[in-house]
Amino acid sequence: MERYFLGYKRSEGRAGTRNHVLILPTCACASESCRVVASQVKGSVNIIVNTGCSDVAANTEMTQRVLIGFALNPNVYGVVIIGLGCETVPHKELREKIQALTSKPIVSFGIQEIGGTVNTICEATKAASAMAAKAAVQQRVPCDLSDILLGIECGGSDATSGISSNPAVGDLSDRMIDLGASTMMSETIEFLGAEHVLARRGATKEIHNQIIEMVRAFEEHLGAAGQNCRTGQPTPGNKAGGLSTLEEKSLGCIRKGGTRPVVEVVQEAIRPTKTGAIIMDTPGYDIASVTSKVAGGCNAYVFTTGRGTPTGNAIVPVIKITGNPKTYRKMIDNIDIDVSCITEGTCTVQEASADMLEFLLEVCNGKMTKAESYGFSDIAIDHICRFI
Repeated sequence: MERYFLGYKRSEGRAGTRNHVLILPTCACASESCRVVASQVKGSVNIIVNTGCSDVAANTEMTQRVLIGFALNPNVYGVVIIGLGCETVPHKELREKIQALTSKPIVSFGIQEIGGTVNTICEATKAASAMAAKAAVQQRVPCDLSDILLGIECGGSDATSGISSNPAVGDLSDRMIDLGASTMMSETIEFLGAEHVLARRGATKEIHNQIIEMVRAFEEHLGAAGQNCRTGQPTPGNKAGGLSTLEEKSLGCIRKGGTRPVVEVVQEAIRPTKTGAIIMDTPGYDIASVTSKVAGGCNAYVFTTGRGTPTGNAIVPVIKITGNPKTYRKMIDNIDIDVSCITEGTCTVQEASADMLEFLLEVCNGKMTKAESYGFSDIAIDHICRFI
């Protein structure tokens, strides 16, 4: 197999599978203006943020991590920032933070400074249009597979997930790592009950212990707030799909991470420093998990689902995979890959993952996922104040 894909090389060294101009709000009050600007400029995407003001320090820090991480994602060519003017971190400050970390083109506008929504949208649209015109002439070039950081997710799991789609994605993860790429799994609360199995994959004793401690600390944090994680896990949909306990769900969840040694554990929205199998400490809510890993630098994504989900992301292509034939038939508009042949016994996990790898490389080369074709952009920033 070829060890390259056709991507957009960035000056920082990474490569994007997409070449977006990102219209980025600093806070909820600027999100609608960003949406209007993106609707006017081909080649641009926008993010809807529902926070950014009147928050505690730890939550502000998390929002900043995510916004900066979005801007730094290799799928982003350049950034147009829109702020209100009285939010916790104004547009100029956010722009300076991003500019200190990248040479990408970045401009910013403040609604209160320019004189209202209409004037801001007008100026930001002009800037985004000029940026998009420059992005459009950048050509895809051969990029090594080591430039791929593949996000791995499961959502709306059922009894087929742990025996078909998750094992197939686990085999895909191993294949990608063997080819030089990196993969990133998350959803800490869905390791609970299986963390000792996952921890055995730690490349070092330190990483083994980090995985155990990460799960313990998450459950302890919820307990300190008077909450039991089992009131939300498994979800009602999981139970309807045949999953009876969190431990059962966790055993299926960790299958999608493959078998290669875990070389690094990172906090939410933090970019990894090593190559190989990575774990990010995130909540179990799949959209928040996707958000954090995109902020952490993932430039492609695979997402398994037994019950079915339409989730997509504006910055990164999200490939939906199911091992449930009924779900594929009912949600064919949303599911990209059907591996129910594993469930039905007509193909092996390895055969399904080989086909999945071919599809993934096509997407990295520019093929649109179904969520992309609909323009879906699901964002949820985790605000539980664990990281101060």
